[in-house]
Amino acid sequence: MVYQRSVGLAIVLSLITLGIYGIYWFIVMTNDVGKLSGDSTFTGVKHFLLTLVTCGIWGYVWSYQVGKQVGEAQRQRGQMVSDNSVLYLVLTFFGLGIVTYALVQSDVNKLA
Repeated sequence: MVYQRSVGLAIVLSLITLGIYGIYWFIVMTNDVGKLSGDSTFTGVKHFLLTLVTCGIWGYVWSYQVGKQVGEAQRQRGQMVSDNSVLYLVLTFFGLGIVTYALVQSDVNKLA
């Protein structure tokens, strides 16, 4: 089951908890995207651990892949596909990962 989450509340909780909620948000949001796109290998724990092991470099790969996964979920549901993978990558590159999270969560909310 995919739950809709408040983007504003998730950002506030991430800031208040000094990023701890952000880790949880990343994991569950990635799991949700994997479920929506039908890709059982696209899991939050895997991507979080790969990001840790690569000292953050995998975060760039994730930001691109999550855009592709969201586009696939939109295509499967007959919605207009918005491939934001490059946008997510650029935002992450400039240190705006939380904006990427917010945009992905907004897309997930529309699909749920």
